[in-house]
Amino acid sequence: MMNQLLKSISYIFHPLLMPLLGVVFYFSKTPRFIPESVMKAKVFSITILTIVLPILLFYLLRTINKVDTFHLETVKERRIPLLINSIIIILILIRVLPKNEIPELYFFFIGILISTITCFALALIKFKASIHMIASAGFFMFAMALAIHFKININGTIALMCIILGAIATSRLHMKAHSPIELTAGFLVGLMPQVIVLNYWM
Repeated sequence: MMNQLLKSISYIFHPLLMPLLGVVFYFSKTPRFIPESVMKAKVFSITILTIVLPILLFYLLRTINKVDTFHLETVKERRIPLLINSIIIILILIRVLPKNEIPELYFFFIGILISTITCFALALIKFKASIHMIASAGFFMFAMALAIHFKININGTIALMCIILGAIATSRLHMKAHSPIELTAGFLVGLMPQVIVLNYWM
């Protein structure tokens, strides 16, 4: 039972979901007026570009034997997906979330881009930072920054996020997908870019 629970955590909190969660969280907490039609259009676009498109590209890469599993277990099979994901994020920054529209989300994705490029660079030197921790730590930092920026109380949400971060790390260790060093590196690679970009939107 515990084994299945820990494995399911890796799927429930998959890295592909975190950018969308960040966008939905922002729209649910921002005090600014944003037309509902705009919010729906942004959420739809982000869903297509960060979830649907990567899944389709994954099956394409698997068909041509460039990747084996959805979790990208080896360093070598991470490189092409990470490069593709960087291009997708750049497309989002140009077409979906331009800087002058919603600065908070623009810089959230700038942080994601920095984390993705860093993870790609680490893969080139054969270091496998945890992508699960990168994505979840980036979302965690963004959520805390929004709470400070908008002066809203989300202590319960932050506590829940801390539990989820611990659960994700435990899950990845249990599945022998990463070492403690790779998990720590992933946490820092996800967290620090979001900290760095705070100066540009807070």
